[in-house]
Amino acid sequence: MRGFEAVLMPFSDFIGNAEIVRRLREMLGRGHFPHAAILAGARGSGKYTLALMLARAMNCLEQPMMLATAMEGAATERATADSEIMSKLPDFCGHCSSCTRIALAGDLDARFAEAVEARDNLRETDKKDTRIFVQTHPDILVIPPDPPQMMIKVDQVRHVIHRIYYRPAEARESVYIFTSSAFMKEAANSLLKVLEEPPEFATIFLLTENPGELLPTIRSRAMTFTLGALGVTEMESQLAKLRPNWNPRQRALVARLSEGAMGRALSFDLEGYIAARAHALVMLKSALGAADHTELFKITEGYRPGAAGRENIESLLRTLYLLLEDVMFLQSGTGQLVRNTDIQAELKKMAESADFAWVQRAAQGLGEVERGLRRNLLRSLSLDAFATALEPSA
Repeated sequence: MRGFEAVLMPFSDFIGNAEIVRRLREMLGRGHFPHAAILAGARGSGKYTLALMLARAMNCLEQPMMLATAMEGAATERATADSEIMSKLPDFCGHCSSCTRIALAGDLDARFAEAVEARDNLRETDKKDTRIFVQTHPDILVIPPDPPQMMIKVDQVRHVIHRIYYRPAEARESVYIFTSSAFMKEAANSLLKVLEEPPEFATIFLLTENPGELLPTIRSRAMTFTLGALGVTEMESQLAKLRPNWNPRQRALVARLSEGAMGRALSFDLEGYIAARAHALVMLKSALGAADHTELFKITEGYRPGAAGRENIESLLRTLYLLLEDVMFLQSGTGQLVRNTDIQAELKKMAESADFAWVQRAAQGLGEVERGLRRNLLRSLSLDAFATALEPSA
């Protein structure tokens, strides 16, 4: 969704949720934008991308205006009849110094890693007093959860409070983006104070997958905008444009696994998922067949200790859960919910070979493997035990 900075009207690059985006732009154009906005939606739904787009629209040096068209609305006939449909909406150029500097914060993972590395390079006495922030423009501050607890800490909020009442140095509007709703209690209470008396020249964005994680008093002082999931057909259509190297079966698979979140789809590790799924299928088929386990043992032997091994086994377990859910969908006659559509024939055979009790035992077995990992049990043995315990004779 990013990477089209040269386009004159970049809001058009935001995929899905056209009505929400239009509403936000209308409020911005009328000067009625809330001082605190909660952007809610699933991981990968575009919350952070949209917050940065709005920050750029607020501070673009060229301030282009886009002539709205009926295509932006959800219903063309209703939109055509709407007297406001031809109004001009705020946009951003994408190439002025303000837009380009704000856009540098777009790769949040990379900027976060840089901030953490910079803190790690400090003297030990300075580390404990240094909090993590991302800032590529003097008046736009991104506040991610601070490691190792990965929560928004009170010192981060206090830093925002210290800055927010000063007028922006260069921008028309200073912007603060909290990328998580995981606030420590004292941090949430501190944020509440600034939300009660916000300055007129600052905007706070709170990004969350679940607004219920925020204090009710915080929610009552902010406007909530929820980004909904995209339909599978729209996801596949967009992936055909943005991932032309994927074939239709692969696009269909990713569209379903991403659960309507375009950001998740675009960053989806298809090769890694297919590899993990191949291992997961061997394990489940071995358990159902109670045959020679040579192939099974070869696979599980590869899940070794270490950070990379942990990441691989976590991916394997997630994939196993997904396959078991698909088997349950087929058993219950709701095959339209299957996500691994490219291997539906294999899944159907498994659904015919296993009953619901077996699937339930398999899910419980995966839970045991996860608990064993937390106790640092040998990973390969845990996986072997999981598969062999599910044999029909068990």
